Amino acid sequence: MGARKRERAERIKEERKSIAFAKLNNSPIAPRKMRLVADLVRGVEVDKALNILQHNPKDASVSLEKLLRSAIANWEQKNEDQDLQDANLIVKEIQVGGAGMLKRIQAAPQGRAHRIRKRSNHVTIVVDSAK
Repeated sequence: MGARKRERAERIKEERKSIAFAKLNNSPIAPRKMRLVADLVRGVEVDKALNILQHNPKDASVSLEKLLRSAIANWEQKNEDQDLQDANLIVKEIQVGGAGMLKRIQAAPQGRAHRIRKRSNHVTIVVDSAK
């Protein structure tokens, strides 16, 4: 490995020390409904984001709160020497992508049938300390 490549790899490694992430795969909530809640906490401080998710009546907020707590725990595991309150963590990035679909049939009049698509999603939360 060349010197420039090694220096760049070390710089990227240092930048990634401050971030932690958590993933939730195949959540049985439609991606569109999950994005409505995800947009509320994107770019917000972690304490404020947890407060928003706890007081939000939507079902998606329950799974996002659990995922955010997991990301915070991952950050604490990674940075044992730093204090959580001093780090000033924010939700740097939150991505909601579509996952597989369950396709079902619903009976319709005159012998017909309608297709029902039960959508699910994948969510990724990245937590970083605000500089």
